[in-house]
Amino acid sequence: MKRAALLAGGAAVALASAVAAFAAPESLLPPGFDNPAPAPTPTSAARPAPTPAPTVAPRDPNSPEVPEIQPAPGMSDLFSGNVVLPEDFPSIEEIEAMDSDEIDALLGLRPEYDLPAGARRALKRVGVISMGEGGFPSQALAKQPASLIRSALQATRRPLVSRWGHILLRRTLASRLDAPAGMNPVEFAALRAAALNSMGESYVARALVQDVDSSNFDTALINAAFDAYVATGDIVGMCPVAQLKPTLRDDPQWQMVGSICDAFVGQNREASRELTRALSRAIAPRIDVLLAQRYAGAAGEGGRAVNIEWDDVEELNPWRYSLAVALGVEVPDSLRDGAGAYYDRAAALSPALGLAKRAEAASLAGSEGILSSAAMVDLYGQIFADTDVTGDARARAGQLREAYVAQSEAERMAAIRDLWSSGPNNYGAKVLTAYAAARIPVSDSLEEDAPQLIESMLTAGLDRNAMRWASVVPQGSLGWGMLVLAQPNRGSPVATDAFDTFIDEDASAEQRKSKFLLAGLAGLGRLDSGTVSSASRRLGVDLSRSSAWSRMITAAADVNNPTLVAMLAGLGMQGNSWEMMTARQLYLIVSSLDQVGLSAEARMIAAEAVARG
Repeated sequence: MKRAALLAGGAAVALASAVAAFAAPESLLPPGFDNPAPAPTPTSAARPAPTPAPTVAPRDPNSPEVPEIQPAPGMSDLFSGNVVLPEDFPSIEEIEAMDSDEIDALLGLRPEYDLPAGARRALKRVGVISMGEGGFPSQALAKQPASLIRSALQATRRPLVSRWGHILLRRTLASRLDAPAGMNPVEFAALRAAALNSMGESYVARALVQDVDSSNFDTALINAAFDAYVATGDIVGMCPVAQLKPTLRDDPQWQMVGSICDAFVGQNREASRELTRALSRAIAPRIDVLLAQRYAGAAGEGGRAVNIEWDDVEELNPWRYSLAVALGVEVPDSLRDGAGAYYDRAAALSPALGLAKRAEAASLAGSEGILSSAAMVDLYGQIFADTDVTGDARARAGQLREAYVAQSEAERMAAIRDLWSSGPNNYGAKVLTAYAAARIPVSDSLEEDAPQLIESMLTAGLDRNAMRWASVVPQGSLGWGMLVLAQPNRGSPVATDAFDTFIDEDASAEQRKSKFLLAGLAGLGRLDSGTVSSASRRLGVDLSRSSAWSRMITAAADVNNPTLVAMLAGLGMQGNSWEMMTARQLYLIVSSLDQVGLSAEARMIAAEAVARG
């Protein structure tokens, strides 16, 4: 039974709100504005008397014909000498020292819009993918409380433990959506872009903010856009906003963006003076200003050479890493190593980096859902075709080719095993080999490899290929556990004795795999209630415990809102490892997704949890 309203209150992230069901929204207009009283019909008594036409005196033919000049509107004070300037109005000398942007701002000459009225876009359905392209319905959140959506998005500020959860949340945030009632559409776009940035999806965040006209940007959207453009190395992409609304930020990096933009619109000398002044005044670390000078110098006119030296630099930040990569400046390994996952995520997608360096970062990006299996195969295909690439990247490209085209099954399987064991990220290697694994014929002789082959195929959603191995894996084994979750359709509950066997053989820390298997099967409705109760007692799991977040996601599922369920599921999957995921969280995520028709995502998340738990 669908609820008329969703009650919510402060979750672990302080989400306090109520979720409105799909009822007709109340009017936001004051009383009387919906149905204004008709205007009274004028009567003859109320009609004003006609005004007599003015008479014109005849002109004296002997007088000279001198026209009377009327001062322009608002200029009478100027002609009379009564102009009073503000006390803080700059002097002539100060005005002469200003650049054109400062003079425009002083005199109010900066246009409010950078597009003609006919070219401006409405702030509706802001996003990247439409419903026809796999996105969610545009009205999915329009009738939900702004406070709930705001709180959920503000709290989504970390990567997700689940690759499939990441993929689902990215699709949700990138969809062409209308803002919730009572929320400014610009704020909604800023919140979504900031969440995408935190997931390492800066290219998607950049595309999202580009769907909003520059004239509509506010500080929050500029901040989210700045992070996206810096992460993608596209500093010039910020120029339309930086030149139209330069005062919405006042930090040193924003000032340097303004100077870079001046250079790229032909004001090279002015930009050079600004950056030289910034360097002398030390508004930012020297390396940051030098990189900005080099970037601005790329605009042309043969600017002076800028030497980039890293000797006194002790750490990376997004600004210096992004500009260095975009300029082709080598970042020292001493700074790059151990700098953090942010730089791996950025490197995996950067077209300015060499193929070998992108390959080093690709495993992490693949394991998190930023790169698909097909994208990783394409990357290594380019590496194999480029004879200039050497080292580990080329060796792995050769192994991947063998995994696809080696003459015998044994050779292909050997290449796949080598890729699993030699990569920097084991799960990322499973993503890389997903389609090669699907080409391996089912064989009883590969029973030991079957769980990893199944895991690899499921990273790319190849559930039907994986199901071919059901006859090979024993009941109650790890491979069996992933398959009973990934199975597209199942008509009967999972056998209790097989589930008990899985628990008996589970050697994972704190029997996490067994707890996740229980949560996944219970969420998909594939265990009878008796088995759920007995297994919960045996494993020390309480799937019925309630919290604010559990009430919200359950209620969102009850009103059949897949978009809201996906957003709340992403909120519950934040973390650095699967150790942070509880069985109860997984159960609620899987059951809610399955209930609203996202059963494929529910099955893949559950199977991934067992594989990685």
